[in-house]
Amino acid sequence: MHARPSLSQWYELISSHGVMRLVLTGDYTLVALKNVLAELANELTQHASNGSEVEWDLTNIQQIDSVGISFLWRVWKSRRPMKIKLRPEQEQMLSRLERLKPMADEKKFGDALWFVVGIGNLAIQFWQHGTDLVALMGRLFLDVLYLLRHPLSIPWREISANIYHAGAQALGITALVGFLIGVVISYLSSKQLQLFGADIFIVNLLGISVIRELGPMLAAILVAGRSGSAMTAQLGVMRVTQELDALSVMGISHSQRLILPKILGLGIAMPLLVAWTSMMALIGGIVAAELQLGLSYQYFLSVLPESVPIANLWLGLGKGVVCGMAIGLIACHFGLKIKPNTESLGIGTTTSVVTAITVVIIIDAIFAVMFSHVGIR
Repeated sequence: MHARPSLSQWYELISSHGVMRLVLTGDYTLVALKNVLAELANELTQHASNGSEVEWDLTNIQQIDSVGISFLWRVWKSRRPMKIKLRPEQEQMLSRLERLKPMADEKKFGDALWFVVGIGNLAIQFWQHGTDLVALMGRLFLDVLYLLRHPLSIPWREISANIYHAGAQALGITALVGFLIGVVISYLSSKQLQLFGADIFIVNLLGISVIRELGPMLAAILVAGRSGSAMTAQLGVMRVTQELDALSVMGISHSQRLILPKILGLGIAMPLLVAWTSMMALIGGIVAAELQLGLSYQYFLSVLPESVPIANLWLGLGKGVVCGMAIGLIACHFGLKIKPNTESLGIGTTTSVVTAITVVIIIDAIFAVMFSHVGIR
């Protein structure tokens, strides 16, 4: 066992002509203080509580590091004593601590009003993102007007590439998810309809739910997670590698060449993906209905046009267009907001996907309320 060092080697209290001087001695480093930190802090805090009656003398300290000066700063309650003697290097270290923000007071204030502070921060972020989105939409509107006046400048290749990446390459995952969702809905619904002898109404239930709601929603959520994140990451990497700055230096508008083609590409690809996803979900439902209820494929396909009005299909395709352009706009917005560091890239991509999915659900709710009497007999 090691004997605990005496505290007298770290300070000496001298009284002369009614003046109390606290002379600090020894080494105020992490290695020297690690065994006596708590005891020394208690004694020095008691002396510091006397306020202006004690004169602190740090000139006799042999060595002091950041841990030692932070230890004394905590003893002094984050405030320089009224009477203190320092060497020049100690003055620099103490001045650096004085320039730091009083984190303790901010934390205490934040703990007391955490709910109000949280709402305020969310409101500020919402306002900033809202104004930036409006500015981005205004810039895109001006780009559309420019391209209409100069048709030769329309970026057809970029639009075609985005349709391919966001649409054609997403056919596999949307087909798989749509087919499985159709199987699940048909299987569970048929179980309930059999209890009431209403087996044939599986066509109405599956057709309306898939074509009107689930097809557009599934396609939009998958595209938001797949293509939206890819767009945000692409713009973010271009921000990190300063490619966007290089385009601006060369006089190339990144809104015309990067953002507008992505939004238009998603606006064109999304209704096609909605139709594809809805078709695969209906196929899955037909297979499950055949296995569970014994309904033939011919009967299902012959009754489907009579059970589901064509207005539901147009409504689903319209949702696809709006959701696709909204996903592209949000993805590009958060991609441009990414700062030139890798941490911001990950946070921005995650925020983009979450925001896009939330906006897609809000758009679906708005369509459901506005067109509640359309396509329903």
